[in-house]
Amino acid sequence: MALSQRLRLLPGSPPELLVHDEPSPCSYLAEQTWRLPLRLPLRNLTRKEMSDRLEHGDRRQGRLLYRTDCPACRACEPIRVDVDAFSPSRSQRRVWRRGRDTIALQVGPVEIDERRAELFNVHKRGRGLNRDDTDQSVEAYAAFLGHSCCQSFEMRYSVDDEVLGIAIVDRAIDSMSAVYFYYHPKFCNLSPGIFSILEQIEMCRSQGLKYLYLGLYIAECQSMAYKSRFMPHERRIDGEWQRFE
Repeated sequence: MALSQRLRLLPGSPPELLVHDEPSPCSYLAEQTWRLPLRLPLRNLTRKEMSDRLEHGDRRQGRLLYRTDCPACRACEPIRVDVDAFSPSRSQRRVWRRGRDTIALQVGPVEIDERRAELFNVHKRGRGLNRDDTDQSVEAYAAFLGHSCCQSFEMRYSVDDEVLGIAIVDRAIDSMSAVYFYYHPKFCNLSPGIFSILEQIEMCRSQGLKYLYLGLYIAECQSMAYKSRFMPHERRIDGEWQRFE
């Protein structure tokens, strides 16, 4: 398909350019086909505009926004944690206490460099996520995580001055969105993914925000199903947010 045939201007505030809309093999569920229309806002989004998009189930990848529109599958459900109502489980409290005794946290702007790209690649290799056995270059890392169309920041976690992992987070007017978290597999015993979500929930609470968006929940995909353990939460099903206690 020619580039001129793919690009289409979509109305909105701001308008968005539809840059890709072709079905392809699903990365989460074998034998499924996914459709993720990719949209490029014509300018950076305000916090209110980002909140509106999160409310409608959007996710962000680099400067692009997407929302699943798969032809024959509804397994992906946007999920968000109700910050004020959230109550950690016993195991989550244990992870948080241990992490706060061990892990140092710094919050700052999103940065792009070789060290981050290499840690990202170590994470992918360690968790079996680089299916084509190729590492991401610094440029590819920048396109995937470094660039943004909204207000974004890093949460950098370290142990004894060694970077454990980095969370990329978006800020909206009433919420935050956990975009991606990558870490060195040698720190698995600290449950860094759970610890990072708990820290983000606490940050939302301290800033008076209502929700932490966790991306997509997929019951049949182990790497995505864990999100349902943060309770209570809401999942967007058939266009409506439904609460799970």
